[in-house]
Amino acid sequence: MLQDRGVEVDHTTIFRWIQAYAAELEKRIRPHLHMSNGSWRVDETYVKVKGRWMYLYRAVDNHGQTIDFLLSAKRDAETAKRFFRKALAQSHTVNPRTITVDKNAAYPKAAAAMKKDGGLWRWSRLRQVKYLNNIIDQDHRNVKRLTCPGLGFGSFWTARRTLEGYEAMAMIRKGQVRNICGRDIKAQARFVAKLFEVAA
Repeated sequence: MLQDRGVEVDHTTIFRWIQAYAAELEKRIRPHLHMSNGSWRVDETYVKVKGRWMYLYRAVDNHGQTIDFLLSAKRDAETAKRFFRKALAQSHTVNPRTITVDKNAAYPKAAAAMKKDGGLWRWSRLRQVKYLNNIIDQDHRNVKRLTCPGLGFGSFWTARRTLEGYEAMAMIRKGQVRNICGRDIKAQARFVAKLFEVAA
């Protein structure tokens, strides 16, 4: 896009922009998102960070709208609880009626603990049915398409900030922002410019 406008930019400049603005973009779009519904699909995928595989927890509703995501070095009940708490704290989420997960034993432990301490609605039903998670498995592909060519990240924080940018742009493209079509690139550019109070 910049080359089309006669502006030469080095790839390291783009990298620095991502590190500076991706997390802020993700934070600023949250209040503008449509409400997600109460049918969650939760799963984790793998991202390579400094030669080690890390876990990217992700959740979408049954329409494929992104609920939340969390990068973690561990895959256990404590991390699952942290992810559920983070997702429930978002302004566009509701307490889920159903949470569909795979056979990972950490999810039932996390859900039971959260119901006990009141963090999760006690009528929420956890379903461990792998084939019902096809929606999120397909959604992982969009993240993998962006992360795989890069051959991994240099640090945890670099990975986290970059993934925040990927997920923020994916939410915009999915049409999750109120009054903006996922295919209207001009409206998306105006929206982002307005968020940062700059000219589009």
